[in-house]
Amino acid sequence: MATELIYVFGMVVSATLVVLSSLLLLSAWQSRQTRPVASIFRDGRPEATVFLFDGDRLLDASPAARQLVPEADGAGAWQKLLLRLGPMFPGLADRIDSLPRLGQVHVPSGSGVVPAMAIHAEHVAGMTRLTMVAPADGPQSGRDAAATAALQQEVLSQRAVLARSPVLMWKEDEQGQVIWANHAYLIRAVELLAEGEDLTWPLPRLFDRPDNRSATPPRARLQMQSGPEWFDLFRVPVGEETFCYALAANAAVQAETALREFMQTLTKTFADLPIGLAIFDRNRVLQLFNPALTDLTALAPDFLIARPTLSAVLDAMRARSMIPEPKDYRSWRRQLVRLEEEAASGRFEETWSLPGGQTYRVIGRPHPNGALAFMFEDISTEMTRTRRYRADLELGQSVIDTVDEAVAVFSQGGQLVMSNLAYARLWGHDPAVLLSDAGIGTLCSWWRDHTAPSLLWEDATDFVLTLSDRTGWNGEARLLDGRLIDCKFRPLTGGATLITFRLRQMAETMPNPSVSHLARLPVQA
Repeated sequence: MATELIYVFGMVVSATLVVLSSLLLLSAWQSRQTRPVASIFRDGRPEATVFLFDGDRLLDASPAARQLVPEADGAGAWQKLLLRLGPMFPGLADRIDSLPRLGQVHVPSGSGVVPAMAIHAEHVAGMTRLTMVAPADGPQSGRDAAATAALQQEVLSQRAVLARSPVLMWKEDEQGQVIWANHAYLIRAVELLAEGEDLTWPLPRLFDRPDNRSATPPRARLQMQSGPEWFDLFRVPVGEETFCYALAANAAVQAETALREFMQTLTKTFADLPIGLAIFDRNRVLQLFNPALTDLTALAPDFLIARPTLSAVLDAMRARSMIPEPKDYRSWRRQLVRLEEEAASGRFEETWSLPGGQTYRVIGRPHPNGALAFMFEDISTEMTRTRRYRADLELGQSVIDTVDEAVAVFSQGGQLVMSNLAYARLWGHDPAVLLSDAGIGTLCSWWRDHTAPSLLWEDATDFVLTLSDRTGWNGEARLLDGRLIDCKFRPLTGGATLITFRLRQMAETMPNPSVSHLARLPVQA
């Protein structure tokens, strides 16, 4: 009996615990359910479209209002509401600004809003309440009227945008027939119709269907009466239909045509240049070269067309002995690095004497975006002429150095061109070394300082600087040590002047009262 009582008692306790656990779980589940958002409009008319604002912050809105402008919430909601309802209700913002002063305002919708609506605004306790109302005798009222008016306004706005867009737009069905087009498309379609022909249904196709495999938008041309018009075509499949757009590309086509013509002109110019030109991009890959480069570097056109790098080009030139050979390969690599660095900074300019006897002038210049341009010019003829001229000058100098008389040659402008060793020994100076300005004026001052007073040097200056026809003449001057110098002044070709100085023998230098050292002596025939 006791055992049965214990068993019954255990069953009762177990059942009680199960019931209590179930109640606790049910209570916890109910507490986790999302509570509905409290709204002051929930107990009122749910079909009314009402907004409640505190400044520009939305405090609450009826379900119909939230459905009409779902993005308007919290701070900044007033601007969002104006974006949505402003086109429907002209002057809404200005009328609401006067609400604190007037207490309430009534803003009717624009003439294009169907069905006609109005916004009734009230200012109560510092808050603004907006209510959208429909005419009492209208076919719709409340929530349906507000939604219909907003939808109608949005449709009209989008239709106006599409109709007035300068971009050609049209819609095609599965068979490719044009089933809708905007105003810009229809204008061109009418202009392309034959005389006396009218638009028919389906609408005429202006563009062929492009190949969708192309990675870039296809470009098409319409030959209008005012001239050709170019367009970039875009197609967007939407279900069984396709929306098509044609963007004007006249400016792009004109720019590409001008660029192509410029490149052709530039290519022809480069082709006729005797200077080899090689342009490398920022990665030092050859992008452009002219035929003269192949002639000067002995590189095959196939090699250059393959767009080699700068190092590959220089290596190939070195293999053909078209680059001065350094003593070792390490020096050669350092020279390559220096060449690239100096060319990038715009300071590279060298004269290369090649093993074959040619002489090249190589110039490196930087270009935008890190590109480099190298110019190779064959100056072998110029260098030969320079060397020959230099050799002739050295020969002429050697010849006059063997002359016993002191010789000084002046240019037409009065600059000393040449003097010999006898001159340096006589006057005690080398004008090319001692004087910074070896002109006739400077040298006459030197001669005047080292001779007795005489008017000879003024006459010498006038003779050298005279541009008209001149006649040679002789003169004499006495050095400060008493020696007498015979001076001869002779005109040369091209306005140059030759002056020679010769010391008289000691017996001849004795003073003679009958001879005036200030006289200018004419040349004896």
